[in-house]
Amino acid sequence: MALGLAGRTAIVTGVSRRIGIGAAIARRLAAEGADVLVQGWRRHDVERHEGGDPDGPDAIVAELRAAGRRAEYVDADFTDPAAPAAVLDAGVAAFGRVDILVANHARNTPWAPLAELTAAEVDAAYAVNTRATLLLVKEFADRFEAGDGRIVLFTSGQQGGPMPLEIPYASSKAALAGMTPSLAAAVVGKGIRLNCVNPGPTDTGWATPEITAEALRRLPFGRWGRPEDAAALVAFLVGPDGGWVTGQVIASEGGFGLV
Repeated sequence: MALGLAGRTAIVTGVSRRIGIGAAIARRLAAEGADVLVQGWRRHDVERHEGGDPDGPDAIVAELRAAGRRAEYVDADFTDPAAPAAVLDAGVAAFGRVDILVANHARNTPWAPLAELTAAEVDAAYAVNTRATLLLVKEFADRFEAGDGRIVLFTSGQQGGPMPLEIPYASSKAALAGMTPSLAAAVVGKGIRLNCVNPGPTDTGWATPEITAEALRRLPFGRWGRPEDAAALVAFLVGPDGGWVTGQVIASEGGFGLV
């Protein structure tokens, strides 16, 4: 593999489980030559995800180091408005500068109908999924001095159909797609390209057999997305061949919904 990111430094948020999208992104960027600081929030992962992976962050960092890259982990709770700045500070402390930001993190809210919606859950979803992402972009831009900066945000598949049991999650992620053109315009003058990825249905161990079967019915290539599919798109967007792309929301979902 050509080392198109040799000498580059990256922060990838939402990295905790070894089977997750964040881990796949970190591995791919490292394979392309980047040094990587990964962020996670172990408590959220254990509480929210099927099959929590408490040793995942340490194992992922060990993988990246074994590949010859500098790698660090920071545990940060994005419900804290000071956390985004702390994560960027950690990246600068580790590498001297940060060239690439991949905001992959998400707060997955419990599935519930509208009648059971609580203000606390709405606030938590927006704090992590929307506010923290916006502040990460701000803190990255504030510290970026010159050169070729890249930012990739992650939305969800809410534009492909209703998500009535995940309204806090879906709406807080939809906000990222909506703000992508404005954020891209705000940072382009500093030489930063900013795009947003919708990874589509991706097999990271969360889906029930019923959800799996329904998604497969709508996926024309007969399989779910893999974390590596999203990682490949991110690698393009932050690599030398992606420099002419900015302000875009790009779906990498294998034709989901075309059949």
